[in-house]
Amino acid sequence: MDKSLQHRNLPLLLLQAREKAMAHFRRILNHYGLTEQQWRVLRAISDSGEPMEQSQICETCHILGPSLAGVLARMEETKLVTRTRLDTDQRRMLVALTSQSAALIEEIAPFVERQYANLEAAVGTSVVRDLYRALDAFLASPGKVAPVALPVVTRPGARMRRSG
Repeated sequence: MDKSLQHRNLPLLLLQAREKAMAHFRRILNHYGLTEQQWRVLRAISDSGEPMEQSQICETCHILGPSLAGVLARMEETKLVTRTRLDTDQRRMLVALTSQSAALIEEIAPFVERQYANLEAAVGTSVVRDLYRALDAFLASPGKVAPVALPVVTRPGARMRRSG
């Protein structure tokens, strides 16, 4: 191992933790014919309690705009969401749950909640609670992390950028 890298790879650990968590829920989503992205969209809108703009969904669910456009088109075809343009700005769209998707969430919810209970039983309620607290604190941290200053690249074929 390179001793110049002393910190563990936090982004990789977060990806591994996400995959491990999703593995417990993927079977439920597959059973109900939902993709992970579709479920993220449904949960985001449901958790917000009101329709969301597409840009809000992109930000909340970490789905790129072009990908979200395709996801929402398929969800609209299957009557999981409706999209309506804002009267004040025709470029902006509001995405809402349908009665069908609201019913689907209600149907799935008990299984998701049981799976959370199984997860807590396996790893410990305190571990899950502490994980929520740590993630909430990390995400809510108001401190702006300063970027490191980078040297000017002089390798052939490399893009020249000035750090700042």
